[in-house]
Amino acid sequence: MEPDPVDRVAEVVVGVAGVTGLHAGSFGEVATYLPGRSVAGVRQRDGVTEVHVTVAMGTAIPATARQVRDAVEALTGDEVHVVVEDVSPA
Repeated sequence: MEPDPVDRVAEVVVGVAGVTGLHAGSFGEVATYLPGRSVAGVRQRDGVTEVHVTVAMGTAIPATARQVRDAVEALTGDEVHVVVEDVSPA
């Protein structure tokens, strides 16, 4: 079975240096719901992909957010909004 496009977005995001994971938001509200499962930290609608991430402490946050945005834009062609939700120990 071919992965859903949102799975590819999640894979690309966590592959960016400094990103330690996707983040579902303060109340778990950021997710894409698929049959039988959800992908936390990624929400897509109307040509916009919203990505919420956790980054490693000491990471240059603006540069990392830019890299995430650029990677997701290249994959989806969407307008991309990146939210850094948390910082984790390196």
